[in-house]
Amino acid sequence: MGFYREGKMELKQDEKNILLDIVKKTIASRVNGKEAPKFKVDSEILKEKRGAFVTIKKHDRLRGCIGYIKAVKPLWETVQEMAVAAAFHDPRFPALKPEELPGLSFEVSVLSPLKRVEQINEIQVGKHGLYIVRGYNSGLLLPQVAVEHNLDRESFLRETCYKAGLPPDAWKDRETEIYVFSADYFSDAA
Repeated sequence: MGFYREGKMELKQDEKNILLDIVKKTIASRVNGKEAPKFKVDSEILKEKRGAFVTIKKHDRLRGCIGYIKAVKPLWETVQEMAVAAAFHDPRFPALKPEELPGLSFEVSVLSPLKRVEQINEIQVGKHGLYIVRGYNSGLLLPQVAVEHNLDRESFLRETCYKAGLPPDAWKDRETEIYVFSADYFSDAA
């Protein structure tokens, strides 16, 4: 867990650029019916297991977003796999088509480990993402969602419950587990 220290991510700009390059080249290859390219990654940080999400936007509107919450693979492999998933397997959208590529922007969110919270005042809007679990239902919203939609803490909790398929006030139930995480997120948008 070398690049997550004291609440702050430590990815360097060249490592961020490598991850964005992996996303772009992988999606471009796959949308044109080719195999995902092979990458040689030298950065030890990018080889660490880490959860990550890939978000695709078309003219600043969501076009796909999928990720791994927990660290299961090296970061660069997770990002490559999630790029394909966001482009072709997000159930909210049809698979990307080649003609859409010029209008797309890509964002990568590298997640810190989850931390369970007992009191909602532990949640820092803008810093934390939320992961809510109750029974078989779960939902996640990245930290930037609260900022982009100007959500306060309770609105953020309600929206995450909604994403989990739960009633909007399910976060108040003792059986509902609330987790926070931080994310280092970056995009190719100008």
